[in-house]
Amino acid sequence: MIKVLIYEDNPQLREGLTMLINGSDGFEVLSSFKNCNNVVEEVEAFKPDVILMDIDMPGVNGLEGLKLVREIDTTVKILMLTVFDDNKNVFQAISSGANGYILKKTPPGKLLDYITEAQSGGAPMTSSIATQVLKMFSSMNNEKGEDYNLSDREKQVLQLLVDGYSYKMIAGEMYIAIDTVRSHIKKIYEKLHVNSKSEAVAKAFKDRIV
Repeated sequence: MIKVLIYEDNPQLREGLTMLINGSDGFEVLSSFKNCNNVVEEVEAFKPDVILMDIDMPGVNGLEGLKLVREIDTTVKILMLTVFDDNKNVFQAISSGANGYILKKTPPGKLLDYITEAQSGGAPMTSSIATQVLKMFSSMNNEKGEDYNLSDREKQVLQLLVDGYSYKMIAGEMYIAIDTVRSHIKKIYEKLHVNSKSEAVAKAFKDRIV
């Protein structure tokens, strides 16, 4: 059972999302809120697996809420659910530790797939946003920065993450156990000072580590 918290200021959409998720096998909405004013207390109290978080909300908005959650919890999966697909919001969300970024017009069935993907360690993005992210990073002209003391093996794992490989696929590609993959990725996160796959990929592009 994937336990979900929803942050959305539109009451109709909030109710619609709740009904969709609760009406689907394997999902449960623990609660929903119109802003992130008390997000730290709520996340600590409900302990969700996945958070659906709107960006544009009155009071404490989604980007601010995302940062607050990441200060107290680096493991909960946070999907930004928004009408915005501009570069500034996308990059800020990814840099702040979002696990995915999807548009509100996403079809219901696909939204459930995205929630499942995030829960299993993926970094779902609506295709139009993924395209923007690739363009954004390709336009960056940063010189190759420091390699953060990554070993050759860790760089290989990071490159496969950038290429979109899952943990299982990386294990198969490198002929190592999935626990070894997790160990490498934990060390990569520590060295890059990041908390999620999306942050690691963003930093790899930004600093041209691989």
